[in-house]
Amino acid sequence: MRRRLSLILVASLTVGWLLAGCGGSGPEAATDAAAAADRIVVTSLDQLPQHTYPIEGTASELFADREVFAGFAAAVGRDLEADLARYELDDAATLKSWYGTLANVAMLEKRWDDALDHMRRSRALEVKEAARLTAGQVGEAMIAAYRRSDSHLITPEVRRAFREELSSRVQTWPWDVVQDVVEQRKGQAEYISANLLAGVVQMQHDPVVAKSGELGSDLARGLVGLKVAERYMLPLKDEMIAVYTEYIAANAVAKDDIWADRDVALPDDAAGSPVMIGIWDSGVDVDVFPGRVFVNGAEVPNGIDDDGNGFVDDVHGIAFDRDGRDSPDLLHPEEEQAGRVAELRRYSRGLTDLQSNRSTPEAAAVRETMSSLEPGALKDFMVGLTFFGLHAHGTHVAGIALAGNPFATVLPARISFDYHNPPQAMTMEIARRHAESYRRTARYFADQGVRVVNMSWGWTFKEIESSLEANGVGESAEARAQMAREMIGVLADGLEAAMASTPEILYCVAAGNSDSDVEFDVSIPASFDLENMLVVGAVDQAGDPTDFTSGGEDVVVYANGFEVESEVPGGERMRMSGTSMASPQVCNLAGKILALEPQLAPTDVIVRIKGGADPHPDHPDILLMNPRRTLEVATPSS
Repeated sequence: MRRRLSLILVASLTVGWLLAGCGGSGPEAATDAAAAADRIVVTSLDQLPQHTYPIEGTASELFADREVFAGFAAAVGRDLEADLARYELDDAATLKSWYGTLANVAMLEKRWDDALDHMRRSRALEVKEAARLTAGQVGEAMIAAYRRSDSHLITPEVRRAFREELSSRVQTWPWDVVQDVVEQRKGQAEYISANLLAGVVQMQHDPVVAKSGELGSDLARGLVGLKVAERYMLPLKDEMIAVYTEYIAANAVAKDDIWADRDVALPDDAAGSPVMIGIWDSGVDVDVFPGRVFVNGAEVPNGIDDDGNGFVDDVHGIAFDRDGRDSPDLLHPEEEQAGRVAELRRYSRGLTDLQSNRSTPEAAAVRETMSSLEPGALKDFMVGLTFFGLHAHGTHVAGIALAGNPFATVLPARISFDYHNPPQAMTMEIARRHAESYRRTARYFADQGVRVVNMSWGWTFKEIESSLEANGVGESAEARAQMAREMIGVLADGLEAAMASTPEILYCVAAGNSDSDVEFDVSIPASFDLENMLVVGAVDQAGDPTDFTSGGEDVVVYANGFEVESEVPGGERMRMSGTSMASPQVCNLAGKILALEPQLAPTDVIVRIKGGADPHPDHPDILLMNPRRTLEVATPSS
């Protein structure tokens, strides 16, 4: 969903703990005034150049051939260096990624000083304290270990030196700042294996090469990162786990949780008015919320549009499939995953527990499963996890939006995304149908009296472009980019017009989980400028920005998006993280405000929420929602 769980998750997990904060590409931008004046100014992601890299055979064969791969990685590095010399951009997420890839290339070429330089440049761009403290430290410790032992091989001496170097760095980190990051890295390290890395290449890269004979920039940079993981970091994972385990044990104090004191539950006997909340999401299991779901009394489930409103069997809401066509299923259908939901729920729960250092049976099971997967089995495993993420997402969001508000009911409107690998390619026909479905959904919300809608989803230029590449669509990278621009334009125009046409509804929108600027990233709807829209970022239990949350000037307020507990289909409760979980918390607050003061317009509610929020002490641009403070000024309806 809003940068939803996807197959790219595997690649991000396998390299995230390696250079910790480094991404890919670029020496320092030219500082000479004349050189800067000659560079091309880039203001959005879709303006960046497109590079492709021809591959002989398969990506897996390339990955296994050290000599050939060295030439491939060098070509990726040269293109990045040229781009930094040619283009002027100030997007920190992109630059961090570029510097990270250049660090990876330098490591493969054993240019240790250059690698360190790129890591430090990437770290200098970090604004989140945990990332600034930890970024690049694993890579720096590894390089220091090699230099101490005067070896490029993983010898016992290198292992000892690496553990000492990493420990000396980790011990300086303030636990209250880095706790979540360290626990996540330890969990990721515990399931990384050579088979898993090989499986990522087979799953993500081989199909693209089979269709087009080449890889685009993003996949190429990812492949370089995976090679660094395999060659340098995987052999040292036991040392990393040991260092993180010791650090966690010595500082086993949970971070303060600020949210319980801020939360407010409206009593059942309060003087409030009914408020309907739209859950525009991947589908809701309405049986989980008896008596709390919209009912269309003029419709019966008989395959007929009884009330003539254009929707068949819309007893509790409406739904659209992956192609933008009407669907009868309010909950994301199980399709070929039928019979696996309980298993996938356990794996999903275990993955969360593992990355939070919880010793649970589910964590042990997923660790064993992922660390022992054969490369060819990874695709089925990850497709299943991605499916479950979509299947559970909307129900989880609905539970958050309803919590503590006896006056609220939800109206589900299902929007569908593809969980397969590769995902289906976007087409202009599908984009137009989606755009029309947006208009119909917004109109349906308005006709049923919905006051606030949660939208923990969105589209980006990059994901549409990637879906085209994965399916071999387009004669060239430039052609795919142009197609993606046109399609995201159709989606954006349709969605923005739909939201603007219902000014009486407040739309709460998740910022996204790519640690990027929502405007530069060409991300919709988060990049829209609408008076009746509120973009929400994610912080953790202590109110500190999560490592994944996107930001930028368009993000208005932040809420807890770290391991938020809520219902999933079937009624069990699970923890999930993401801006997808932060946005419905703000939606929840808006629903409570409107229950007490139904006469307020969306702009009034936004003012109330912003006015009650507290600036983060270290990040004054981050406003932390404060329901208790906000509701103190609310006047119950009479």
